[in-house]
Amino acid sequence: MISWRLDCRYFLGDRPCRFQRTCPGCPHYSPMGKRILIVKLAAIGDVLRTTPLLTGLKKAYPQSHITWVVDKEAYPLLKNNPLIDRLLPYEFANLFPLESESFDLVIGLEKEARGAALVSKVKAQEKKGFGLSDVGNVYPLNKGSDYAFLLGLDDHLKFYQNKKTYPELIFEMADLPYHKEEYLLSLSPEDEKFAAEFAQQAGFKKGEVIVGLNTGAGDVFANKAWTIEGYGELIKKLQKEPTVRILLLGGPKEQERNAAIMEIYGQTVIDTGCHNTLTQFAALINLCHIIVTGDTTALHLGIALKKYVVAIFGPTCAQEIELYGRGEIVKTSLPCGPCYRRRCAISPNCMEVITPEEVMQKIKKIIGQQLGKGD
Repeated sequence: MISWRLDCRYFLGDRPCRFQRTCPGCPHYSPMGKRILIVKLAAIGDVLRTTPLLTGLKKAYPQSHITWVVDKEAYPLLKNNPLIDRLLPYEFANLFPLESESFDLVIGLEKEARGAALVSKVKAQEKKGFGLSDVGNVYPLNKGSDYAFLLGLDDHLKFYQNKKTYPELIFEMADLPYHKEEYLLSLSPEDEKFAAEFAQQAGFKKGEVIVGLNTGAGDVFANKAWTIEGYGELIKKLQKEPTVRILLLGGPKEQERNAAIMEIYGQTVIDTGCHNTLTQFAALINLCHIIVTGDTTALHLGIALKKYVVAIFGPTCAQEIELYGRGEIVKTSLPCGPCYRRRCAISPNCMEVITPEEVMQKIKKIIGQQLGKGD
């Protein structure tokens, strides 16, 4: 009887493995070691800022096999990650077979029921993060997750007392030491080619400082995006800098506001369009030296691609962002922020009080102290 090596990371079962070999005597046998499941589904930026955990896990468990379950929207950002052995979109066809598997460690990083339920349902020797109780409530599975869980329940702790960044929090949840491990993002050759062709058409020259303005932000929380007027006045200031070229960035939801900006300032602003794929959008950000953005996907893409970032914060928590020494934060001066409110009647609101002068000062600081040194 043939002895199949089912624990080999290359074994597939339904078709030949990559080496076109059967198990007996195969020199490429590579046992999975510690089988780890990560459940982090959404949102896109949160998925990306969870990737430092992969490095921490591989340090702790060099011989390991990591499966990650993620929403389809964020799937492209993890697709080329070399530390993920198996990437599964969150859908029934992928989740049902997981019920037959057994893991050594499951890490659940979702506070919503669907992700927490998966963590609770899957078989594992050890579980960390968040699960779903038998009465339908999300709860922490280990002591290391207590603090992150409490942040979601105590606004005073989250808004005013907490000093831990998101990567620090998830390492604590996983009971791993945090050493400022970086985000991980690999662009495909196709996306890099797309960006290179864009740069050629735009006529970028050596010595220019490319500043990307990402004008939008998610609409779950009120006033998360800086104002059109703010970006417009900032463009006027950037136009006075002879070495600066300006890229206008955004997605489908920014089409109207970017069109309004281009109508007034289009003669000196390069519009990247609002209908690029997620990975093309990342490749365009990779062309920039500096990204100016609110608390949104572009912020985390900029961090992942090791760009200098000027991050503008109103209703959300700036202290949870890890910039790795490559950026500046502009926070609202209003005492009501952060608040995470979905509606706001305050006028002027937290983003309206942030001035172009404040943002421009941060940009000049980066140009003078960082890019001026040849970084």
